Amino acid sequence: MGIKVETPEGEDALQQFVLFHDRVYAYRGARWPAPVDLYLSILGGQSPFGKEREIRPFWALDGGEIVARAAAVIDRRYQRHWGEALGHVTMFEALPETQTAVAALMDAAAEWLGSRGAVAARAGFGLFDLPFAMDAYEALPPSVLRQNPPYYHVLLKHARFEVEQGWVDYKARVTPALTERWERALEGARRGGYTITPLREVSRSRRLREFTETWADTFKAHWGFTAFSEEELGFLFAGFEPTGFLESSVLGYEGDAPVAMCLVVPDDPGHAVLARGRRLDESERLNLLAIGVREAGRGRGLNYAMAAYSFLTLARRGATWVSYTLVLDHNWPSRRTGEGLGASLCANYLTYRRNFRL
Repeated sequence: MGIKVETPEGEDALQQFVLFHDRVYAYRGARWPAPVDLYLSILGGQSPFGKEREIRPFWALDGGEIVARAAAVIDRRYQRHWGEALGHVTMFEALPETQTAVAALMDAAAEWLGSRGAVAARAGFGLFDLPFAMDAYEALPPSVLRQNPPYYHVLLKHARFEVEQGWVDYKARVTPALTERWERALEGARRGGYTITPLREVSRSRRLREFTETWADTFKAHWGFTAFSEEELGFLFAGFEPTGFLESSVLGYEGDAPVAMCLVVPDDPGHAVLARGRRLDESERLNLLAIGVREAGRGRGLNYAMAAYSFLTLARRGATWVSYTLVLDHNWPSRRTGEGLGASLCANYLTYRRNFRL
């Protein structure tokens, strides 16, 4: 019957689009399930993430069965911030041996993006889409990271994508020696005049505004980043609240001025889907981390102190491993921070790009 590329329409079709994720990853011994509510809210326009964005889902059908999917995104805020007519291809998933279907899928996404002025597409960083794993394929990563199979790299390159950026992931085993190191880092920042305050202790009237502004400022030059609006971050905070992230996430203050932020959201291992007989290793019980310091506060140990506070909080709650999460290959200041906190490189990731005019 051949390959057909279509745009799913209607609630039932969009739910099939999202749940295709679980079909792709059914082979894994341990996996995170599809983020159904989040993706449906984005695709259906019920979340704040649709503002200044156009989103068009596509799927490839072979004999009426879904074999690949992706969503093309025009993000006007990204384009305005970076001065680049770039589109994004997000939510990509595919079954094995689907080179022809994926090529057709990506051609359709590229045509749609090009019709809206884009000159290239990025896959693996944008609108909750993170880079593609290129090793550590069996371990369960932090829930925000990709858990893709090895064959994705062949599919993407066959569809005319090329590697654009490399990333590394770090994690650390909690030990008495490291907890002492983290305590020293925290005390050093306090002696330097900084206050590390968990979000739970920041008034509601200030918490969201100050965190949004600080994150946007500290990440404004971070490759590929699009700042969250206050409404978007509020949407995420509401979803994170049951995890206890308000205790593990912090703002760093100099006087009354916020100069740094550290978002740490613990995973709930109970949400992982495990094959019969598969047990999670302690090193697979991790967290999300995002950390940033305003330019005026850099080089003073504030980054170490905030991460240390968060890691100590997780350790008191029983964590035996902690994640420093993703860092760009070339971001040596952040890589040195991760290593200085005692973390070791545990996985590598890639972001891809397809230029439309070659």
